[in-house]
Amino acid sequence: MVDYLWNTQSPLQKALVPGRHGAAGAHAGVTLNEVRDIVLVQVMARRGKAAETAKAAKKLFGIEAPATPKAVTGKTATLIWSGPDQFTVIAPRTDEASQLAAMVQVFAGSASLSDQSDGRCLIRVSGPRGRDAIAKFSSLDLHDLAFPVGAAANTSVDHTAVNLWRDANGADGHPVYNILVFTSFADSLWHTIVDSSLEYGVEAASARAA
Repeated sequence: MVDYLWNTQSPLQKALVPGRHGAAGAHAGVTLNEVRDIVLVQVMARRGKAAETAKAAKKLFGIEAPATPKAVTGKTATLIWSGPDQFTVIAPRTDEASQLAAMVQVFAGSASLSDQSDGRCLIRVSGPRGRDAIAKFSSLDLHDLAFPVGAAANTSVDHTAVNLWRDANGADGHPVYNILVFTSFADSLWHTIVDSSLEYGVEAASARAA
C-alpha cells in the first residue's frame, strides 16, 4: 500500500519569485507580499442571531464585529465584513486547533463557521505606487476620502471574486491594501498584480501574518 504525505503548500509557490522586478530605482514603487501562516474562518450568523453573534465576537476578540463594509483589527484578529450578518476572521496561526475550538465554543448556537484557512490566499499590496497599480485592474475608488483606512469591499478582479480592505498605513506612510482570493485563482491574480506594478518597480516576497 502506498503511503501519502500531505503537506500544505502555498498556491503561489510557482508564481511568487522573490526579489525586485520591473523598473529600476532606489526604491520599489510597489511591495507585494503573500501573507502566510494565518487562520481564516467565515462566521455566518444564523437567522435572528446577528446580535448574539456580534456579542460573541466582542467576547472572544474584544472588538465589535463589522455590520457594514469595513475591517476592524483587535489584538488577536482582524474581522472583515463579507456580507449581511457575516464576517471573516483572520488571525496569525499560533495553535490552529485551539483557535478553531475557541471559535466553535463561543459561536455555538448563534453562528455557522467555515474554516477557509487553506482555501484562500492573502496578498498584501503596499508602497508609494500600490494604489496606482491596483487602479489598473480594479474599479474601486481608492481615494482616501472614498476608501479610508478600515474600508472593505467585496468586488471582482478579472471576473475573480475577492475581498479587498485597507489596513493602517505602513511605516513609510503609504496605504496598505489586502486582497483575499480563493487559492485556485491566486496564481492568476498574482500575475495580474505584478504586471500592473512593473512600471513602478515591484518588490515581491512572502511574509508571516502580523
